[in-house]
Amino acid sequence: MDVESKLALILRYPTEEILTVEELRELLQVGYRLNHYIGFEISGFIHIGTGIVSMSKVVDLQKAGVRTQVLLADIHSWLNNKLGGDLETIRRVAVTYYVETFKKIIEALGGDPDATRFVLGSDLYHHNDEYWLLLMDITRNLTLSQVRHSLTILGRKMGESIPLAYLVYPPLQVADVFALSAHIPHGGIDQRRAHILARQVADKIRFYPMEVNGRRIKPVALHHRLLPALNISTKPSSKEELSEMKMSKSIPQSAIFVHDTPEDIRQKVARAYCPPREVEYNPVLELLRISVFREERKEPFVLRRPQQYGGDIEAWSYEEVEAMYREGKIHPADLKNATAEALITLLEPVRRYFQGPGAKLLEEMKNITITR
Repeated sequence: MDVESKLALILRYPTEEILTVEELRELLQVGYRLNHYIGFEISGFIHIGTGIVSMSKVVDLQKAGVRTQVLLADIHSWLNNKLGGDLETIRRVAVTYYVETFKKIIEALGGDPDATRFVLGSDLYHHNDEYWLLLMDITRNLTLSQVRHSLTILGRKMGESIPLAYLVYPPLQVADVFALSAHIPHGGIDQRRAHILARQVADKIRFYPMEVNGRRIKPVALHHRLLPALNISTKPSSKEELSEMKMSKSIPQSAIFVHDTPEDIRQKVARAYCPPREVEYNPVLELLRISVFREERKEPFVLRRPQQYGGDIEAWSYEEVEAMYREGKIHPADLKNATAEALITLLEPVRRYFQGPGAKLLEEMKNITITR
């Protein structure tokens, strides 16, 4: 595969931005085998924003010849008091439910689950003096203002009452980039600020310098789109506000989980925010796009409609559907029905896993989340 074809794979939906595209092109042209990483907190059930959106980029990167890595961020999760702050439970969930679910999703999306390395944060840090020296070196090269600026909106609003753990978190994220030699750190657009910190210190740190063919480089950050929560009631005014209104596993009615039954999916999509003719930050359109139009289609997508309302509509691209919806040619109810059925089809292999070999894992997760 040539450089431009690899670049096209990495840049395609749901990629939101690359910092920077030219730097990535240069790295691909060198022919160096690049490393990627994306990190996840270990908390509740995996929803399609974490599962389908994130893993679709992992699959694209695999196909582009990049080594992909998933960091199971147990220490970060513990700092944020996930799963009740029980570190043992966090670690167990990470290496069982999270690993197996991600593998099944990668497989369902046409990737190779065995080609992605899964790294438990504790294992990365254990007996690793250089990691802790790296972390200290990073803090030597950051100001409190920079770290505060990298926090979420909530963290920045808390002022002096902010938990110290919140301030430790961004330097840890930066250290992970270099400790994993991640030329391409990856996350949702809400991770942008942490990745910018990594780029700012790349030329200054002494430990784990990032190099390609002996030349020090900055990490090239990849950010994917965030799925709006199903239950939003108004459009977010900015991408940053969207990060506070994205699907959340802690708010079940806002998200579709990868193990949801067909009836669950139909009911959630039917209740989702989807105003007529509104295409920006419309969660239903975003769900249809990731379910149906991630790959170039070999046959048209058929959106079913009652005959009295014009009958079925065919579309070859997401842009066609979006244009028809904006023009009022597609009713929200018909869009929701089509989206729900597309999601059900996409998630069928993952759902089948949790009805069979993964049933015990799912039951354990249900018990854990009930007691937390």
